[in-house]
Amino acid sequence: MRLIIPFAPGGGTDIIGREIARQLTLAWNQPVVVENRAGANGTIGLADVANSSPDGYSLSMVTASASVNVTLQGHAQPYSLINSFAPVIQATTQPYVLVVNPALGVKSVQDMLDIGRRRATLLTYGSSGIGGLSHLSGALFSSLSKVPMTHVPYKGGAPAMAGVVSGEIDMLFSTRIEAVGLIQGGKLLPLAVTTAKRAAASPDLPTMQEAGVPSYKVAGWYGLLAPARTPASIVSRLNAEVNRILALNDVQGRIRADGSEPVGGTSQHFGAHIRSEVERWRKLIAELNISTQ
Repeated sequence: MRLIIPFAPGGGTDIIGREIARQLTLAWNQPVVVENRAGANGTIGLADVANSSPDGYSLSMVTASASVNVTLQGHAQPYSLINSFAPVIQATTQPYVLVVNPALGVKSVQDMLDIGRRRATLLTYGSSGIGGLSHLSGALFSSLSKVPMTHVPYKGGAPAMAGVVSGEIDMLFSTRIEAVGLIQGGKLLPLAVTTAKRAAASPDLPTMQEAGVPSYKVAGWYGLLAPARTPASIVSRLNAEVNRILALNDVQGRIRADGSEPVGGTSQHFGAHIRSEVERWRKLIAELNISTQ
């Protein structure tokens, strides 16, 4: 078996995907090989699986960014997120964390906005790629705060993280799983989480709404897809096995320690979630007038 991670190594999707692959290998005594196929904000890796044999031997991790790509990439996508895949399971949900380089000298979201209003050059925010949730998080921040900002896309979460650590960009909306080590090491300063409620792993960190950005809400998620026409019996077996993995105490502890929450559930539930996310982001993208240009 092979599990495609459609982003660069080291990011949140890669970390969760590799844990699922490790647990499947242990359970089935059959190697599950992880392949990183980064590019086009996850599209290249997903296209690989969409065109694979529907036999259960090719799977892909998928993130909330895929539900954004449906609108931003449109007919340029080499697959249909709704029709080219068999949803297997939603693995996690998680907030994004707004992080900055401590050298910037800010202590809060309002400090950041004050700099943006008085500085001659625009604030910069990075992302894992155009149309990714980190991109949309920054675009929404700029729109709701009415402070113009410049988007700087990278080829994955890890390169974007390197950009904010080096000072190449001012800020980044990152998953906590990617940022926690750098936060603990003093190389990044967290300012807020993007969800409507505070994260259990960071209870002292305010939400963006509490930090003074009304109506702000973004939640990420990871899941697992198989090619369309994969037999229901195979999808059911995969779903049951990953549900078992997500219920393991050590796996749950690992997921929660990094700010995420395990989800699980049926493949039908995951399919409905994907469809609702596509519609939510389609509406917001139109309201914010966001494009891939």
